Amino acid sequence: MGSGKQRWRISFHKSPIKVKHPPKEFICPISGSLMADPIIVSSGHTFERHSVLACKSLSFTPILPDKSIPNFSTIIPNLALKSTILNWCSSSHIHPPIPLDFISTENLVRTLMATQNTNNSKNCDVMNRFIESVSAQLNRQISTTSEESVTPTSPLTRPCCYSSASSSEMDPTNPNSCEEDELIVKLKSSQVFEQEEAVISLRKLTRTREETRFQLCTPRLLSALRSLISSRYASVQVNSIAALVNLSLENGNKVKIVRSGIVPPLIDVLKGGFPESQEHAAGALFSLALDDQNKTAIGVLGALPPLLHSLRSESERMRHDSALALYHLSLVQSNRAKLVKLGAVQSLLGMVRTGHMTGRILSILCNMAASLEGRGSMLDGGAVECFVGMLRKGEFDAESIRESCVTALYGLSHGGLRFKGLAKEAAAEDLLITLEEILESEKAKDKVRKILEALREKDEEEEEIDWEELLNSHGDTSSA
Repeated sequence: MGSGKQRWRISFHKSPIKVKHPPKEFICPISGSLMADPIIVSSGHTFERHSVLACKSLSFTPILPDKSIPNFSTIIPNLALKSTILNWCSSSHIHPPIPLDFISTENLVRTLMATQNTNNSKNCDVMNRFIESVSAQLNRQISTTSEESVTPTSPLTRPCCYSSASSSEMDPTNPNSCEEDELIVKLKSSQVFEQEEAVISLRKLTRTREETRFQLCTPRLLSALRSLISSRYASVQVNSIAALVNLSLENGNKVKIVRSGIVPPLIDVLKGGFPESQEHAAGALFSLALDDQNKTAIGVLGALPPLLHSLRSESERMRHDSALALYHLSLVQSNRAKLVKLGAVQSLLGMVRTGHMTGRILSILCNMAASLEGRGSMLDGGAVECFVGMLRKGEFDAESIRESCVTALYGLSHGGLRFKGLAKEAAAEDLLITLEEILESEKAKDKVRKILEALREKDEEEEEIDWEELLNSHGDTSSA
């Protein structure tokens, strides 16, 4: 003290770290973990959302540690508790909770199911031991996080992950996974009203939202939806197929849908489902047939016969979509060969003669004329006489029909001597000369010129041909 200066001895030492344990109401009674997305159920209990969805998916009702039995019929987000949990995490300098994925939660619930039996006290003991075990693991994680938070390199502020983007981090795989999980639980429910609610909801969600169509078109959802397509309840069947049509509008979904095994039940509905369901089924097959990777598979799975039958449906919408589906499917050679074996050519020519969906049917026949089997069947079925007769009458509502007739004749013109004989009998050459002058499309005019070249081309064999004998050798070609 003689120097007039006081000497202060200051000692620094680490204070013991006090680990904060989460309040009991922050813990999910089923999973035993800190809740990331708490919800309130009808009975007033609060759980992690995935825990409830997993229980509903497995039709399981747990007995809670206090021996109460929850009611999962209604779920409401507990936004106040969620905000409180996040604030607690921030003040405790720990990361916000991330929910366990749905599949892992389902496995957890299955474990509880295996241990739960008729003895309620035993159930509670099992549940308590399970929760204590998970809680111990959680406390160790919190302890570790708290120790890290007081190191010099870690600022005592909110962690980087706790930001405006933290909601996406809670579910890094799919922002719509909760929505998808809820739909799947209801789609797989044994209660018809829940199935109906789910398919109606899915139909609405996918009607205009393109991003949602892509996000919800998952193997899990398609698997759940597939079983409902054959439902004996009209509303469930109709809305499930309508929702599928919406999903198929996204180009990236078309192959996934076919690979999910959903085409066979669609075909079954087309054969004998509810009338409105049949309309949607035809639309779905048309939409799926737009992708080249699907065309062969749809034909192999047996869609061609019911689609042909649907061309004579009383529903205009069903006829329209079935014709479009057949047009796109007939772009593939394997399907053209199948259609010939099914006798489709004769049926299609009959429709053209009676004016039944002339434009749509002609487009299919144009595809058929591009193949060897299709040409042969069309030549034998009187196609040349039919098309030449239509062109001669000129009674068309649209120029496109005239051009379709020319396109079909151009495909048939590759039929060699057989085509020449039939064209000569139908007096096609003079008509084609006239058409070349009046057609508007240069593309159609070019096809007429090529047909005329084929007719005028002389072969050495042709000079000795008895045309009458050639025509008669293939039977009567005046009718289909």
